[in-house]
Amino acid sequence: MTFLISKEDNLAERLRRGLEPVPRELSPALELDGKIRGDHDLNPASAPQRDLPFTPAAVLVPIVLRHEGPTVILTRRATHLTKHAGQISFPGGRSDDGDENAVATALRETQEEIALDPGLVEVVGSLTTYITVTRYSVTPVVGLVKPDFTLRPEEGEVSEIFEVPLDFLIDQSNRRQHSGFHNGVERFWYAIPFGDYYIWGATAGMIKDLSERIMLK
Repeated sequence: MTFLISKEDNLAERLRRGLEPVPRELSPALELDGKIRGDHDLNPASAPQRDLPFTPAAVLVPIVLRHEGPTVILTRRATHLTKHAGQISFPGGRSDDGDENAVATALRETQEEIALDPGLVEVVGSLTTYITVTRYSVTPVVGLVKPDFTLRPEEGEVSEIFEVPLDFLIDQSNRRQHSGFHNGVERFWYAIPFGDYYIWGATAGMIKDLSERIMLK
C-alpha cells in the first residue's frame, strides 16, 4: 500500500506551506472577487448573495498525531436536532460576541462539544472560508492534536465521536459526487463514505480543500 502521508513526512510543515493564515478578525470580509468555497461549488445557481450579512462561525479540523498515522476527529450530530440531525461534521459552531477570532470560536466550540482540551491543539492555519445556503460564513481552523486526550460528547449536540485515517480522507479516489432532488431541483454534493459513516456536504467540501492543500509538495 502506498501511503499519501508517510511517517517520514513533517506534517506540520506541509500544512503550514499549504494552508492560509488564520484570519485575525472574527468574520473575514467576503469580497465579491475573493476565493470562497461553499455549497454552491457544485450548484452555481444556488450561490448566496455576498453583499448580504453572513453569520460568522468556525469549525476545528482536528488532526491527531497518532504513532500509527494521523487521524481526523469527526462527530455525528445528535438525531433530535432540528437542523442537520445525524450528519457528520467537524466540531464547531457559530461565533459568540466574546470570541476574539475564528480560532477562539473553533477551540471553544470543540471543548464544549467533545471536551477536547485547547491546550492539546496546535493551530497551524485555516482552509478557505466556506459559505452555506443558510448564510453561515465558516472558517475551518486546522489544528494538530496530541493523542493523550479523553473525549466526551455533549449529548445535546453530539451523539458520537470517531476518527478517520487522514490518508483515507485526502485520497481523492475515496471521494464521490452524489446528487438528489430538493423542491424539484437537482442538487450535487461531495461525499466520502467510510464504513457506516456518510461524510458529505460542507464537511466533505472542506476535506476536499484540505486534500488539495496537503498534497502540495
